[in-house]
Amino acid sequence: MVKGANVGLASLSEDVSSVVLSLAWCSATGDGDADVSVLLLDADGKVRSDADFFFYNNPAAADGSVQLLGKTPTADGSEDRISLDLSAMPSGVERVVVAASRYGVARFGDLDDLRIAIADRTGEALLGFSITDAGVESAFIFGELYRRGEEWKFRAVGQGYETGLAGLATDFGIDVDDASEEESEEPVGGAEPSAVVVEAPAESPVHVPAQAAAPEAAAARPRRPRTAKKKVTLPQTARKSLAENDAWRQARLFPVSSLKNDREREMRATSVLLSVMAQVPEFGRRLTAAFGAPAGRMQTFTEVSLPHGDTPKRPDGVVRVERAGKLWTALVETKTNGNPLKPEQVQDYMDIAARRGYEAVITLSNDVALEGRPLVDVKIDGRRKHKVTLWHLSWAEVTHQAQMLIRHEGVGNAAHAWLLHELLQYLQHENSGCHGFQNMGPAWVPVRKGIEEETLCQGDQRALEVAESWERLVRQVCLRLGGELGQKVLPVQRVKRGSDPQARRVALADSFCESGRLNAEIRIDGTPGVMALVADLRTGRLRTSIEVPAPEQGYPLTWAKRLIRQLAEAPADLHIETLVEGENGGPRGTLERLRPEPADILPKDSSQITGFRLSLLKGMGSARGNAESGFIRSIDDAVDRFYTNVVAHLESRQARSPRPVGAATTG
Repeated sequence: MVKGANVGLASLSEDVSSVVLSLAWCSATGDGDADVSVLLLDADGKVRSDADFFFYNNPAAADGSVQLLGKTPTADGSEDRISLDLSAMPSGVERVVVAASRYGVARFGDLDDLRIAIADRTGEALLGFSITDAGVESAFIFGELYRRGEEWKFRAVGQGYETGLAGLATDFGIDVDDASEEESEEPVGGAEPSAVVVEAPAESPVHVPAQAAAPEAAAARPRRPRTAKKKVTLPQTARKSLAENDAWRQARLFPVSSLKNDREREMRATSVLLSVMAQVPEFGRRLTAAFGAPAGRMQTFTEVSLPHGDTPKRPDGVVRVERAGKLWTALVETKTNGNPLKPEQVQDYMDIAARRGYEAVITLSNDVALEGRPLVDVKIDGRRKHKVTLWHLSWAEVTHQAQMLIRHEGVGNAAHAWLLHELLQYLQHENSGCHGFQNMGPAWVPVRKGIEEETLCQGDQRALEVAESWERLVRQVCLRLGGELGQKVLPVQRVKRGSDPQARRVALADSFCESGRLNAEIRIDGTPGVMALVADLRTGRLRTSIEVPAPEQGYPLTWAKRLIRQLAEAPADLHIETLVEGENGGPRGTLERLRPEPADILPKDSSQITGFRLSLLKGMGSARGNAESGFIRSIDDAVDRFYTNVVAHLESRQARSPRPVGAATTG
């Protein structure tokens, strides 16, 4: 669509009673955060009350007509989704304005590829609109839905505001009361706040001074939305313990030490996870939105008995989400401690779900799913009118989403924050069995032996199995690092878009047989380049590296000195190589040698410097399990050491690095 155009939704799909809007953008610098908002307007173009304003402090309507589903990382940036149930929209609402805003000094002109898309309830895309003229605006109306008789239509708006979310809200009749940014964050277990937030039924949280928080004073003071972000996160530093000695263990909501076998671990992990999903709406929505579930009232159940032939089946759990009187349901099958999913068991649950009208079956285990490669092969009866979708979650993904909420983005109140904190403590306990991908598989040892003896041939199926395990490991590393940093971390695949994932893995396996090396690249938002990871099985060493592009202005000696200063805390054995135009490499040396003489890293001739490559080497573990010297542990240690001691100290790139031939995609 073009700016100003409009279209009737009924002309695009037979059923548009419920739609999902996706707002997306990307950033060259990694600072690409923005927040969506929705305003319900009457015939006069104003909100009926402040309760018609939905944003991060008021994310859902009580009647289910508006639900902010939260952010989802994409290959090129970030996507924020909104669910609108038009059949539940109040009769007094004539327009639904969909907007986004940036916080502080950030502007939309700093973002690329601003766009909005609308899909029906099945996820099928209906239309899209891109904004190409963003500049200094800190808030933007992407589009609006409006009534024409009994029909809903969409208009592409693309109007910006320099006054941010508060200015946009005020323009539509909302009286905003913003607190300072310092008052807007409430850490769990922190100091007593100087202000409180009163939760008003059917209205958004409102800021009032602490001394006026008494019921009489609160009733006398008008309640107004606060657009300053309010969130509850973990404190930066742990509070001092009151225990007499360090041997005392703090009481936990979800105890782990008493678990004796895998069955107990599966039952406890399922119950703990599903209960927290139901009690913490932000967390439950985050895990189920990707599966097509609406944002509504969620209930979860465990050990449910369902009829199936002569013998009833007991899935580990059931998830039910209600919105506007409609139900979305899913069966859950859980495995812990590295136990594999059983195809025949999952097949039974798929058949039961199809027969009973469930929308999905969700499997949950330590394994990580790969694009285009299902963990479990099941047959779907195409004759059935009701379709069931099979989805997979890894425990690493569950931990990642919990970390992102509690450590970085925040949740609605302190009780929810505490529940997520207890969940994280449980998942990360050594006895929980929820540790993620921890085994390179049965092919790992014979393949390593074949590499060492140079007897492994291209086309060997075992090499392909190792390549798939390597991809799972890299994806898990990205999840873990992203959860700890609060940044989007994604694997990079240097292939043409649309390429077959399995063909890519076959090519990686063939290259691995020839070179004995497993290669991967990881993109971390806010860093100056892509982190490369090479596991050389012939030498038994791991190499982590990053290429830092040369600045566009200044002198080479200034670049070298600045780089050495940034690496003041880096290990002395860090290798630095100057990248120059042409095939020949430039000067190289260790940080220890270059610290007193940064000029030694510069080429002696007039070669054009394109950047610098920083590398660290370490020994590689050999065990395929989770022992201290294991291969997977050594990968985690190498990535953590390189990021903490090197990458974290580098300045973010000022401009996007040139894209290599053969476009790189992340996913």
